[in-house]
Amino acid sequence: MNDTKSDPTSGAHMSFSDDMSYGDYLQLGSILNAQQPLSDAHDEMLFIIQHQTSELWMRLALHEIDAARNLLARHELPPAFKMLTRVSRIFDQLNSAWDVLRTMTPSEYTMFRETLGKSSGFQSHQYRLIEFALGNRNTSTMKVHEHSPEVLELLNDELTKPSLYHVALDALSSKLEIGFDPDTLPKDAPHRSDAAIVDAWSVVYKSPEKYWSLYELAEKLVDLEDYFRRWRFNHVTTVERIIGFKRGTGGTSGVKYLRAMLEVELFPELWNLRGGL
Repeated sequence: MNDTKSDPTSGAHMSFSDDMSYGDYLQLGSILNAQQPLSDAHDEMLFIIQHQTSELWMRLALHEIDAARNLLARHELPPAFKMLTRVSRIFDQLNSAWDVLRTMTPSEYTMFRETLGKSSGFQSHQYRLIEFALGNRNTSTMKVHEHSPEVLELLNDELTKPSLYHVALDALSSKLEIGFDPDTLPKDAPHRSDAAIVDAWSVVYKSPEKYWSLYELAEKLVDLEDYFRRWRFNHVTTVERIIGFKRGTGGTSGVKYLRAMLEVELFPELWNLRGGL
């Protein structure tokens, strides 16, 4: 007897009155109804979806960064490499999203820009969590989240943990049997380049066959920052292309502010050592 729930030709399950469907599992009803444009402008839907999908990718990035950090904290380097590679690919995916947004012209954006009010990507708490998790802990940016106790709690909790770079440096110091000045590794401030750390990574780069796992770790971190920088750069060019040098909706100087962010280095010693090899 044929199963009445299945397609007789393909065998595909066809009835979901008692079973979980694809849409149920992914909660597509909630996701696909989360786009609520505030204007009649055609391109506002593009703007909303681009930013919503970016937030979903950032959520996955945080998931993977946290896993990599936990592995590195236990000095389990090879399994962490897969997570770090995945984070790099996530930023590559985020980069591609700018290509879609750049199809919107300045004239099309001005048709709905006023509906955004003072909302801005600068207020993305997930982006801030990513920066904090990677080591750029600029606590002055937390002020923008004071209206949300839940978000502030997340950010403050992150500041109690060692960053991804902190645990990478711990693995480095343990393997080389050296120590770093704790004052150069604050949990509540951006990481700044330190000469002793440059020297330590240089030892690894001068003898990669001896310190292969650390050498690979360093290159995974450089890959991650490379893709992260490209994402920031494409953000700058996209904003300049669409609004020129107007101030951002959130009150920042727009392109000028974003260009300044291009100078921020997450793992500065891994870049600074190259000139001395």
